[in-house]
Amino acid sequence: MHGSRSAALRRARSAAAIGLAVAASAGCSGGGDDGKGGQAAERAARPPGAHSWTSSPCDLLTGAAPAEGFTLGSTTDSASPDAREDIGENGARPLYRRTGCLADLKAPDGAFWKLSTTASVYEDTQPARHAYRVKQDLDRAHGRGPEKVHDAAYAIPADDQGRPGRTLLLWNGDLVVTVSAYAPHGSTEHDVQKDLGRIVENAARRTEDGLRDRDGSSPAP
Repeated sequence: MHGSRSAALRRARSAAAIGLAVAASAGCSGGGDDGKGGQAAERAARPPGAHSWTSSPCDLLTGAAPAEGFTLGSTTDSASPDAREDIGENGARPLYRRTGCLADLKAPDGAFWKLSTTASVYEDTQPARHAYRVKQDLDRAHGRGPEKVHDAAYAIPADDQGRPGRTLLLWNGDLVVTVSAYAPHGSTEHDVQKDLGRIVENAARRTEDGLRDRDGSSPAP
């Protein structure tokens, strides 16, 4: 496990220069559907890094509003320190550890929304990338999109017993993050789509940033 972690750190450092160049190019190009360079820069993929598991994943979401006007309510950590086996390529069974948070969000109008995050920290970068690509292919095959957020993240519509929602998947180095948010019952998807997008993107970015190993990470663009 230690050898795999060292190898992952070496690969993350060697890939950082390439990832930084790609991210910087995306941020400076002024691209994006809305043509706003600042927003395009925020949505660019970060250079790949190495990450660590935490027993307090909800702490990663505190300190900033989930989205403008929203506040973080009650939270529940869902974190198991035990390593799990994934089914990788060519029969490989890479190990990963999972941590996540369940939270209530209070909207500006006082209504309660739901948020959940799950982060899987793999022993190496390739199994994490494979897991992300497999999920992306499955979502595409089932007609659920996906809608590209940036080169290493995508989003799909979600539903929780009639509550409209949105799920975002993000891959970075040895980490795969899944974030889902749901609006209150009776909400229309059109009315809540923008807030759902902001909430899941903010939560995914804070989770990735909070789990990143500072000694082995590359700088953010």
